[in-house]
Amino acid sequence: MKNIFSNSWRYGNIFLFILFIISFSLIALYILYSGFSMSSDSERFSRWADNLIELKFNFYDFFLIEKISLRPHLFFFSLPVSLIALCKVIFVNNWQFAFLLLNLILVFFSLIIFVKSLLLIGVRPVLIAISLPVIALSVDILIWPKFILSDMIYAFLVMFASYFIIKGIVKNRIYYLELFLIIFLLLASRPASFPVIFSIIFFLIISKYKILFEPKRILLFLFILFISTPIIYTLAYYFIEYNFNGIVKFDFITNMVKEGMIIHDRPETWINKPSNFIDIFNIYFLRLIYFFNPYASTFSVVHILLNVIQIFLVLFSISIWLYFGSYIKTIDKIFLFILLLSFSVAAFHSFILIDYDWRYRFPIVLPLISFIPISLEIFLKKIVYKI
Repeated sequence: MKNIFSNSWRYGNIFLFILFIISFSLIALYILYSGFSMSSDSERFSRWADNLIELKFNFYDFFLIEKISLRPHLFFFSLPVSLIALCKVIFVNNWQFAFLLLNLILVFFSLIIFVKSLLLIGVRPVLIAISLPVIALSVDILIWPKFILSDMIYAFLVMFASYFIIKGIVKNRIYYLELFLIIFLLLASRPASFPVIFSIIFFLIISKYKILFEPKRILLFLFILFISTPIIYTLAYYFIEYNFNGIVKFDFITNMVKEGMIIHDRPETWINKPSNFIDIFNIYFLRLIYFFNPYASTFSVVHILLNVIQIFLVLFSISIWLYFGSYIKTIDKIFLFILLLSFSVAAFHSFILIDYDWRYRFPIVLPLISFIPISLEIFLKKIVYKI
């Protein structure tokens, strides 16, 4: 058994390849069997794609077709809309199925990036292989790629950015051009890409000055952020109410707080309407926690169980990293980046909106699952092989 988990096990790469194919096949078969799904946002993307086709892909005119004060600029939707438009032009009536296949291709390459990133930092193939079934059983991975939305495109770009961050950590350099192009595509894929971009830039800054690389310091830093963020948001709420009351874009944010809303369209998560500073702080604090909530009243038992297993494995992996301390700076930096990325996304949506089916946490699922094989690698080196 010890030989199987050694770096010299001759069948490690074969085992990884087999589980990769099985895991992706299970994901693909489930999604293809379920078929594509359309939401209200999907219908809006479809309409915009029709407009783009009518304008012969003239983006200057396209960006001027719809001006609504509440909605962000159409540039922030241009990547998924362009791909939908291309699917409509090439595949006509089968454009939705074509877009579904495109999402599956992005799932495939996201898994490739997942594996390649872990191999890059020295995680042995057998450990990566046994983490792949966790991905195949992730409810988020099984649900969101079948939607005609920007989610899979966005999740792929997050993984791609993570890869260049990890590669930069290993090679001790910064891939400015690659990250700049990915940031541009992130902006063009979703208005809510700012927390990911912030994480990339902030990590590069603190990495340059070699700050916060020990596990305990990273944990303390995140704990301070976790406590201070609801306070900052509460102060921002009062600032908006005092200075921007009556402006639609700002009222959209504050009105949900006034209703005690935690998760959008899930009244069972809402609390009493706030009446003071502590109440508003409590709303933002609960939103941060509920962003990772594995349970909802409409979820099936299997759905909840798979979510619980996934979040338990991620938390357990973080505990292993914290318990055994810092012994490889590369791994500490990777944990810092992914934790910073996850917190930034959670914090951003805690202030703006947490969707009722938690679709906004989908892009950070794969980065978080990467903690599982990394923590197993830490355990083997510290306990079994005593490196």
